[in-house]
Amino acid sequence: VQLQASGGGFVQPGGSLRLSCAASGSILRINDMGWYRQAPGKQRELVAVVTSGGSTDYIDSVKGRFTISRDNAKNTVYLQMNSLKPEDTAVYYCNARAQPYWGPVQDYWGQGTQVTVSS
Repeated sequence: VQLQASGGGFVQPGGSLRLSCAASGSILRINDMGWYRQAPGKQRELVAVVTSGGSTDYIDSVKGRFTISRDNAKNTVYLQMNSLKPEDTAVYYCNARAQPYWGPVQDYWGQGTQVTVSS
């Protein structure tokens, strides 16, 4: 199972970005999908998660600004980020808890995409 993330970049405060992450490979099922981020000198933190049924959860600092969604037919998860702040600057990683045809459920990670918010 491979995850390919895209959509990061540079944006001014108040701007928007949309991240995408597509899972591919011999996938039997995908449970939760989520986005984590890691800022310089800080631990990786869970930003948002969406279950296979569409339930979502967010860390407090992004509630009302970020929206996570998924397209189960495409095995893709999205993160719409609005009203971006400098403190949102980080490398963003997508995650999928998936079961391949040949093995047990485990966590898979995308390669990370840089988001920089600065004036």
